[in-house]
Amino acid sequence: MTATLLERRYRTVLRLLPSYYRAEREEEMVEAYLHGVDERDLDELRPAWGEVASVAALAVRTRMGSAGAPARYATLGAVVRLFALLSMLLQAASGLTGQAFFLAWVQGAPARDREMALSSFTGHGAPAGLYEIVCRLLPLAWTVAYLALLRDRRRTAFAFAALAALPGLASVAQHLGGGQDALVFSFSLTTAALSWLTVLALCCGFHRDAPPARLPLASPGLVLLGTCVLMGAAMVVWPGNADQVWAGGAPFIVGAAGWLFARFRFPERAADPALPLALAALGLSTLVERTLSLSFLAEADAPGAVVTAAGVQAAVLAALAVALAATGARGLTARRATG
Repeated sequence: MTATLLERRYRTVLRLLPSYYRAEREEEMVEAYLHGVDERDLDELRPAWGEVASVAALAVRTRMGSAGAPARYATLGAVVRLFALLSMLLQAASGLTGQAFFLAWVQGAPARDREMALSSFTGHGAPAGLYEIVCRLLPLAWTVAYLALLRDRRRTAFAFAALAALPGLASVAQHLGGGQDALVFSFSLTTAALSWLTVLALCCGFHRDAPPARLPLASPGLVLLGTCVLMGAAMVVWPGNADQVWAGGAPFIVGAAGWLFARFRFPERAADPALPLALAALGLSTLVERTLSLSFLAEADAPGAVVTAAGVQAAVLAALAVALAATGARGLTARRATG
């Protein structure tokens, strides 16, 4: 029997779903969608937007490791969830460390420098001052999102992560309309994109069928504290080279190198490919920021030692990301061979 136009349209929408799910449920779903539809309308109607959105949400869940999903989809879901969690960790620590250093600097700075730093809050009227305060405080919402996620409060985590990512959009809009050069705008756009990529990974990875968030082999509070300490130490040891990416790269390098060392010493305890692949994705995002920051430093004629240090950090980030990706790929291959 020839399929009607409406049936073909539904089947086109269902192609959003992975093949394993369609093989099991496609006929049942098409029958349910067509049930009760008048035969005279079968070549006139289209799938409702609500139905399309429902299928799209189901496609995300089934591709992110829902119950009964093949191993490759389960691994993909685990990678996305770990990337979201680790990226939130870095951004939470960056927000806390940045605020702590700003307050410490303001307290100890000369009066003229302190007045100049505070003028953005007080020198342009109440609305502008309130805007600056909100943009300064909103990144702290990454900490709330991180802790909420590890308590399995997923809606709270998503809401605060979206709030924390808003200043990135504001910065992009400001640079877009402010006549900034292309490099400054690119850096601002990349930072905002990576923040919203974290929000997207959080939304897609932690669907209703996903397991609770867990940090591997560590307490969430201690990991956040340790990450803040590493970022602060990186900025204190070399304050002339301290920037957001320099500080964020330090804990990633320590964590990635530590995991690779543990993988070498205890291969049977670190066979899951999800963590190295998530770390590789996080390292790649940090490398993109470091590369743009390095270009900015070179264009601004920064001291040679600062440019060299940034270049060395970029090289280390690239090497670790490649090593992690290769390790994760070998883990996937081994899992497929044994599965």
